[in-house]
Amino acid sequence: MLLRRFYDPKLAQASYLVGCTVTGEALVVDPSRDIDPYLQAADAEGLKVAHVTETHIHADFVSGARELAHRAGARLYLSEAGGDNWQYGYAGEAGATLLREASRIEVGTVELQVLHVPGHTPEHLTLLVTDSATASEPMGAFTGDFIFVGDVGRPDLLERAARVRGTMQESARLLFRSLQRFRAQPDYLQIWPGHGAGSACGKSLGAVPQTTLGYEKRFNWAFGITDESAFVRAVLAGQPDPPRYFAEMKRINQAGPRLLGGIRRPARLPAGALASALEQGATVVDTRPAPEFGLGAVPGTINIPVNRAFTTWAGSLLPYDRDYYLIIDDRRGPTVDELVRDLAGIGLDRLAGYFGSDTIEAWRTSKGHLQTITSIGLEVTERQQPGAMRLVDVRGEEEWNAGHIPGSLNLPLGDLTQRLNELPTGRSLIVHCQTGARAAMAASLLRARGFPDVRLFTGGFAEWRAAGLEVETG
Repeated sequence: MLLRRFYDPKLAQASYLVGCTVTGEALVVDPSRDIDPYLQAADAEGLKVAHVTETHIHADFVSGARELAHRAGARLYLSEAGGDNWQYGYAGEAGATLLREASRIEVGTVELQVLHVPGHTPEHLTLLVTDSATASEPMGAFTGDFIFVGDVGRPDLLERAARVRGTMQESARLLFRSLQRFRAQPDYLQIWPGHGAGSACGKSLGAVPQTTLGYEKRFNWAFGITDESAFVRAVLAGQPDPPRYFAEMKRINQAGPRLLGGIRRPARLPAGALASALEQGATVVDTRPAPEFGLGAVPGTINIPVNRAFTTWAGSLLPYDRDYYLIIDDRRGPTVDELVRDLAGIGLDRLAGYFGSDTIEAWRTSKGHLQTITSIGLEVTERQQPGAMRLVDVRGEEEWNAGHIPGSLNLPLGDLTQRLNELPTGRSLIVHCQTGARAAMAASLLRARGFPDVRLFTGGFAEWRAAGLEVETG
């Protein structure tokens, strides 16, 4: 048996290739949309990807299972354990083999047994792996978003992301029962989870790549609660707001991701084409660091800096139903191909082209001006004049309830575009978050949407609280 782990740090997402070196077959579990690494790894080991599966309908990335099965000519396996109201819509069209409790997948001498473990989602599966060439019992389990290192999958996403109302409490109860049932597995069982630290699919995931069931039973908070009602309260408490794009991922992955036939680089456009794109109302994203954007940017563009959070905020702020463009500093940072791959990974396939690092200076030369965003510090306390300015807090609702600046208006960044009508007109807006990163994106978005006087409180709530100023809660 051969096992290979693949990890995307931007999505904190893990996928796996398990192969049989005797027969040359391989299975890929929970593949991302960029399928080339799996095919290349299999080829390097003398294996053929003959089987593809996923543990559940994902919310944080577009699954590559359909694409990989199609390209490799592999058999696709999908869960049918979600009940009548939560099934894969494309399983029949794709010729998928449906899995349920006690189903088995044979990859040469490697056998995978299916356990139905509802809770995070209704159809969620865990795959117990036995290397039958040397053993008669499982050595490990692909747990997807069921059990993580130090945490368990959140049971609220079906309601909060997929908008299936009234499912949160029942999902939490199902998750508790799945965990209690899984306790009977041997302590030595290795756990290969679908996510690591930084994922929004849980609230306290560990950063190490794998664990054992015995360790989790001793130190994972979820196994320490033996009362169902107490567990439900604990697992639902403090869950962060799911990124806005999770709803789109659920829809895409349930209905069936479209086949790309490869991820391709769009055209590099001449600087002169930028004005036309903006005039047509297209979204244009400047990917430079926020301080550079604030000192001079093309009016009408929005700023999503390239960093570890780029994919998350792109999914929340960019349109899925129309074309968009990027401005990329191609002298440094990630390559165009890397950004295109990251965006396709969350279903943002309509990148119509990109502009290079010369575009901003060309705009200055031809148009004579660039937009700037004024930054302010704690003098914000002197600027909150009644009727003249409004302080806008773009942190999440949970953060705001835990403590906020008196008189501030809470509009989370992911919801900002849909709630612009809640902002006062004819007043200056002072935007802040915890430490400035989200607020800088929000300020750029507000300027692009026509708000003329937007200031950025760079220190944010952290600086306010550190200064000992008044804080409200709730």
